[in-house]
Amino acid sequence: MENKLYVTKSRLPDKEVFFRRLEEIFQTAWITNHGCHVKNLEMSLCDYLDVDELLLCNNGTTALMLALQCAGLAGKKIAVTPYTYVATLSAILWMGCTPVFVDVDPETMCLSPEKLRKCLQDSPDIAGVLPVHVYGLACDVEALDAICREKGTTLIYDAAQAFGCRYAGKGLLNYGDYSICSFHATKLFHTAEGGCVVSHSAAAHQTLARARAFGHEGDTHYCLGINAKMSELHAAMGLSLLPGTEEEIDRRKHVHASYDALLAGVNLAFPKRSSKLDWNYAYYPVLLPDENILLRVQDALAAQDIYTRRYFYPALNTLPYLKAEWQVSCPVAENLASRALCLPLYGDLEEKQIARIAASLCKALADPS
Repeated sequence: MENKLYVTKSRLPDKEVFFRRLEEIFQTAWITNHGCHVKNLEMSLCDYLDVDELLLCNNGTTALMLALQCAGLAGKKIAVTPYTYVATLSAILWMGCTPVFVDVDPETMCLSPEKLRKCLQDSPDIAGVLPVHVYGLACDVEALDAICREKGTTLIYDAAQAFGCRYAGKGLLNYGDYSICSFHATKLFHTAEGGCVVSHSAAAHQTLARARAFGHEGDTHYCLGINAKMSELHAAMGLSLLPGTEEEIDRRKHVHASYDALLAGVNLAFPKRSSKLDWNYAYYPVLLPDENILLRVQDALAAQDIYTRRYFYPALNTLPYLKAEWQVSCPVAENLASRALCLPLYGDLEEKQIARIAASLCKALADPS
């Protein structure tokens, strides 16, 4: 088991720190309904992420559904990237929205502003835009914000992979009308299961808070709601992990640098990163020359107990359960999805393990069989 290397490894807090928080919960018997641990984590995350308002949720998908509902987008057309994890699309579909796929930029792998502008011109009934900061790499936020302001279109960023990223000197979650983040156990910061939604006005924050808790306060019912609250147990995990997050990002940065050095000159491509971005080093994605080579490399690594993942495959516009009219061609995203592979990455990945992964990858690429 110790020789097996997986694409990710959940970070765990110091046991004593976590158990002390659990003891507090046992003493109060307050398990959910916005207890003190949830409130404390919300305040701490506002400070860490450089945002004014933040609401914790039970996962990132419900956080996105809340943003869509409270922005008045339920049942409407949403322009969305086809290159991301399926949860982005799932939230749209669960809200009864119609996805309009917009292809991505071949270098950044994020939603293309140029293609979005044309899409909004061709389909003026699109009510919302949902880009993703894929791998935590920032979209062209200036261009997307300008286009959506010009068209009067609501802009919601899926920042599930972008915890802790900063852009042009401020927290990346400040951009757009709403941003959501995931705190799933695979993320660099997590609450085992969880997420958050960020808004930028008191009115939006209040609407989200009510919708998160069934749509009512006391006996007064204000709106359609859902149970999207985070429990005290999950918040305790987040509070225990948050202080070590900067150290985790620094360790991941070191892992990245080691991979970069070992894979220099190898026949691989990488997504482009903005010079304005302070990245969280959440993933190590590589682009293989073609899908056949990717599958051969993935199998060869698995034979060495090195388990990679095809983040993100397939392109969402090709999913078989979509209506035929939604399955528009997005050739850039489809090509990237066929070639992208994420290598193991977590803060305590050792140098000898990184060297083993890189050597196995290079050997697999060099072997034509």
